[in-house]
Amino acid sequence: MTQWLFPPRPVPSLPVVGRDARFPVRRILCVGQNYAAHAREMGSDPDKQTPFFFSKPGDALVSDGADPAYPPATDDLHYEAELVAAIGPTADGGIGIVGWAVGCDLTRRDLQAEAKKAGRPWDAAKGFDQSAPCGPLTLGALPDPAGAIRLTVNGETRQDSVLNDMILNPDRIVEAAAALWSLQPGDLIFTGTPSGVGPLKPGDRVVVTIAGLETLRFEIRP
Repeated sequence: MTQWLFPPRPVPSLPVVGRDARFPVRRILCVGQNYAAHAREMGSDPDKQTPFFFSKPGDALVSDGADPAYPPATDDLHYEAELVAAIGPTADGGIGIVGWAVGCDLTRRDLQAEAKKAGRPWDAAKGFDQSAPCGPLTLGALPDPAGAIRLTVNGETRQDSVLNDMILNPDRIVEAAAALWSLQPGDLIFTGTPSGVGPLKPGDRVVVTIAGLETLRFEIRP
């Protein structure tokens, strides 16, 4: 019997729509600048874009309606609405997308800008505590690939696009990720955000919707 120096932390997980079971989260991979308009607003040329990824630890997950806290070391916290693909065992015995959720990639934009300028990693800007709010997981195929993805802050629409505006669709994202990592059940992939990203402050109420999926709602705690 294994003797732990201290009790292991609980496994991060997502509730599953219509099921008592939960989806255990292993790690979170994220695709950068996967919508053309967002690539342009971040100063990139989408016509010259090649897939690139960054990551968040599994315990960055915020689920079950919890509200993330405004993180330290930033004066410019940004929202990024995202479709989330969940990786698990498929019916044919392989590994692939088994479900979908609505996510929000929280970003310390000022730290990201500093890292870009210095040519340094984005970890502190992207992979901090409570940086990955995510709604419940819906198993099965994506309900509507042409469906809308929207984000509001305090009732005001800030992001409004459709999933088909992605540069890489989810299957191609998984293919690109699998060339870099051994994808395993429990991996989540945030598939990129549309244009319209912007700042959040304590007390802001965020609502993210994707057609056919459970809505994500949270408030930024002080």
